[in-house]
Amino acid sequence: QVQLVESGGGLVQPGGSLRLSCAASGSSVRFTAIDWYRQAAGNQREWVAGISGSFTSYADSVKGRFTISRNDAANTVYLQMNSLNSEDAAVYYCTGMSTWGQGTQVTVAS
Repeated sequence: QVQLVESGGGLVQPGGSLRLSCAASGSSVRFTAIDWYRQAAGNQREWVAGISGSFTSYADSVKGRFTISRNDAANTVYLQMNSLNSEDAAVYYCTGMSTWGQGTQVTVAS
């Protein structure tokens, strides 16, 4: 059974950074696409970034500020988020292998 578990969310000041983790079990992330989505209160879930093999892609709203990466040994995908602002506040989810994680909350406030 495939499971994805996000972690790393929290409270950060505007301009700050966080690194989210998506730890997989039951299958390897090395050979599948993993995406990050986010959902702010009252908004629809939106795609943020994705990684497949050596290819990465980003939503325009986070391009240049967020970086997605993968550690095959740890079977984990990361989302490094820099220069955070209030519009980045949301619950962040990772998804892949027809599975969604439970989400991790990111709050941006001074």
